[in-house]
Amino acid sequence: MEMKNILAKMLNHEELTREETKNIIIGITKEAYPEAQIAALLTALQMRGVSVDELLGFRDGILATGVPVKLDSDRYVDVVGTGGDQKNTFNISTTSCFVIAGAGYKVAKHGNFAATSVSGASNVIKNHGIVFTADNAKLNRSLEGSNIVYLHAQLFAKAMKFVGPLRKALQFPTVFNLLGPLVNPSRPKCQVLGVANLNQMRLYQQVYQKLGIDFAIVNSIDKYDEISLTGDFKVATNNYEKVFKPADFGFELTKPEELVAGATQEEAARIFDNVLENKALPGQKNVVMINAAFGIQTMEKGKKSIPECIEIARDSIDSGKALAAFRKFKELNQ
Repeated sequence: MEMKNILAKMLNHEELTREETKNIIIGITKEAYPEAQIAALLTALQMRGVSVDELLGFRDGILATGVPVKLDSDRYVDVVGTGGDQKNTFNISTTSCFVIAGAGYKVAKHGNFAATSVSGASNVIKNHGIVFTADNAKLNRSLEGSNIVYLHAQLFAKAMKFVGPLRKALQFPTVFNLLGPLVNPSRPKCQVLGVANLNQMRLYQQVYQKLGIDFAIVNSIDKYDEISLTGDFKVATNNYEKVFKPADFGFELTKPEELVAGATQEEAARIFDNVLENKALPGQKNVVMINAAFGIQTMEKGKKSIPECIEIARDSIDSGKALAAFRKFKELNQ
C-alpha cells in the first residue's frame, strides 16, 4: 500500500493492520517513502497512540529486515527496560542478567547505548572491553560457556539506521521508542520488561499475550522503569497482576540516591562491578536481587515463589557465581 493511502487511513481515524505496519518498515529500508511522509505517520501515531497490532507489525518488520540470531537453546530470558524514566539509575537490568546467568539460567541480553542516562547496557558492557559481535558461532560459544550472550542492538536492527536522523529531528518520542524491548533478534521466549508507566504496562501485556511468551512486566509506582524498591511496585505476569511493597519480601526502602549511576560511565561501571563482587551498598544489591528474582521466576514459569527466587539470586552473588559468569563472559567476548 502506498504511503498516501496509509496516511489517508490515519486521517480517517482507522487503525493499521499488522501486515501494513510490517510493510511500512520494509518500505522504509528500501527508501520507498519521502521523509516528510514518514514524519507525518510517526506524528499521527504519537498523537493517537499505537495499537497492539500496529506495534507488532513494526516489530515484525524490524526483525524481518534485520540480522537474525539462532541460539542453541530453547529457553533463555532477556531483562530490559523501556528507558526514558529520567532517573539515571545504574545498570540494574544488565547486572541482574549476570546474576541470573550465575544462578545457572540462560540469558540473551539485548541492549544499546544510553539515550537518556549516563550508562546504557552497551556502555557498561563495552566499558569492560567486550567486543560486540553478530557472529552466531561466537554468540553460541558465549551462551554455552557463560550462560549469557550480549546482543548489541545496532548490529541487528538494520531498519533503525534509516529513521535515526528523522527521530532526532522530531524531538519527541515515537513508536520506535516502544520497539527496543520487542526486537531482540534471538526472539526469547521469556522476558522481564521494566516500564515507566501503567499505560505502557497494559500495552506490552497485550503484546506479550499475542506473542505467547512468558513475561513479567514491572513498574515502580514512583516512575522507575524497573523495580527500584524506593516504594510500591506493580508486576504483571502470565499468572498474576499485583502491587507489592518492598517489605513484602523483607526489604527496607531504598534511597533514590543509592540507585544513581553517577556522573560518568566509569562510575556506573564501578557500581556494576561492586554488585557482582558483593561490595555494593545494600540498596544496590537488593535492587539487583529483586529484578533478577522476577527473571528467575519467569524462567521457572511461575513454579518458584519470589522469596525462593530472591534466595537463588542472593546465592549467585554471595557465592561468587555471578562474578564467575561475568568473568567467563569477558574471556569469551574479547
